Amino acid sequence: MLSFSVLHAVQPGDGGVARVVVDLVRAQLGAGLRVAVACPPDTPLAEAVRAEGAGLFPWRAGRDPGPRLVRETRELARVIRTVDPVLVHAHSAKAGLCARLALRGRVPTVYQPHAWSFEAVGGTVGALARRWEVWASRWTHRIVCVSAAERRTGEAAGVRAPWSVIHNGVDVARFAPSGTDEPEPDPDTDPDADTGDAAGPIVVCVGRLCRQKGQDVLLAAWPAVLDQVPTARLVLVGEGPDGERLRAAAPPSVRFTGNVDDTAPWYRAADLVVLPSRWEGMALAPLEAMASGRPVVVSDVDGARESLPPGHEPLCLVPSEDPAALAAAVGHLLGRPEQRRALGHEAHEHVLSRFDVRRTGAAVADVYRELAGVQCTEHREPISP
Repeated sequence: MLSFSVLHAVQPGDGGVARVVVDLVRAQLGAGLRVAVACPPDTPLAEAVRAEGAGLFPWRAGRDPGPRLVRETRELARVIRTVDPVLVHAHSAKAGLCARLALRGRVPTVYQPHAWSFEAVGGTVGALARRWEVWASRWTHRIVCVSAAERRTGEAAGVRAPWSVIHNGVDVARFAPSGTDEPEPDPDTDPDADTGDAAGPIVVCVGRLCRQKGQDVLLAAWPAVLDQVPTARLVLVGEGPDGERLRAAAPPSVRFTGNVDDTAPWYRAADLVVLPSRWEGMALAPLEAMASGRPVVVSDVDGARESLPPGHEPLCLVPSEDPAALAAAVGHLLGRPEQRRALGHEAHEHVLSRFDVRRTGAAVADVYRELAGVQCTEHREPISP
């Protein structure tokens, strides 16, 4: 056994969850902890963990529960025995399911839902997911929610556990504005390519192309946006299971970038960033956009109100799954460049003061210390699993 301080069990290996885990791993390694990560191999997360120098343990788990659940739980249990961690931090529903089944409270266990699984499904499956979360709380030493709204959603579902609310944070240096009020093009991918009039404002949506992120709602709203601002262009950054369907429904003024290595240039290329999610805990993309000095329009799901600067709600918050309201908000801001610039400046200052990733890392470290006495050391030895 290798005896690490912390094991992060993670599924999925991409998207916002992966970015949160990489930030935590980087902070924890810098603080002197011995950190290991169990996650699906050949994913952006696995690559980033390897680059950071943490212990990497392949865990071949899919996103959804199913016939492979028993095997996936056994595989994770083997990793836990090998790593022998002082504390396990499970991220998202699948890792939370397998880790808590494998551990059953024998090791201090932190569970971070990153949005509740029962919000993603309805009917019998949703009811089962809700019952599981209630049951598994007995094996959870701390549930970390990324917003107070996410905690309230869990409590309303009957989850009773010790809670900590720790807001997501972003690397404010990485997403710093370019130093000018004007959007700048991405030097590698050229946002003006194949999107029509180069003088038109650019709306950017960053997120996995899936039902959760609501790009279909944005496409439904887009004709009404064009009625107000005919030169507007929309860029969807990301890839996912709904990509083919969304591309088939998109007009010529919409560009799809696929997955990109760095989203920061796209935020800086945007006049406005939109995320019309159906559910979240607290989405990273709006925080990243605001750190870049860009105003955002977001749907009123968990974490959205907490992420916005005071006074931005009337302009920047719309009901979920409401294309008309979304089009009205987007069209309004696209037609008012001075107001956009003012909102962007306020958003940047707001993220600097409240959502710096270093605050998040310190708050998580406090939870570890409280639960398991995990302390930082003055010297970090190389990790070689």
